[in-house]
Amino acid sequence: MSGNDARPTRTQSAARTEQAVFVYEPALEDFRGAVRVRARRTGAGRAETVLVPLVTTSAIVAFALFRGLLPALVVVSAVLGLGAGAFGVARGRRGMARRLHAVMAAYGQCRTVVDERGTATTGRTMSYTGDWELFTHFAETPELFVLLGGPRASCVTVLPKRGAEGPADVDRLRGILGRNLLRL
Repeated sequence: MSGNDARPTRTQSAARTEQAVFVYEPALEDFRGAVRVRARRTGAGRAETVLVPLVTTSAIVAFALFRGLLPALVVVSAVLGLGAGAFGVARGRRGMARRLHAVMAAYGQCRTVVDERGTATTGRTMSYTGDWELFTHFAETPELFVLLGGPRASCVTVLPKRGAEGPADVDRLRGILGRNLLRL
């Protein structure tokens, strides 16, 4: 069994009550960072990055060759197709970040408690909980913790470090995540 196939053992002892608390206002930049993490560190994100420009370029080149265009025009079409595909990927990521932010902005100020059971986020208008079964991996950036789940990393939770009640909460969260999820 490879190191990526094994999930950490879940320690849910009743004696362990360690938790990390984060209070923050959801910001668009947090979700842009989370979408970047997903794109760079997951197979689904990397596939999107490569496949969309590749398919766009291939379709344009196939059409140009089918139409019998000059080789110079085929090359220009390929470059334009590659650019259009890359632009589409970037635009799609910006849109994804805006949609995620729009959902969370409705919560208002959020208070997220992370413990051995999972995450619990409470806002002014809504609340939600996520057991560890929902997530498979996490990533850490200088500003964020990003929790990812599902085979295509379709579940994304963002915890901005600026929301930590104290520096110890960041370390506690890192420990809790390390015990329950695989680090990317």
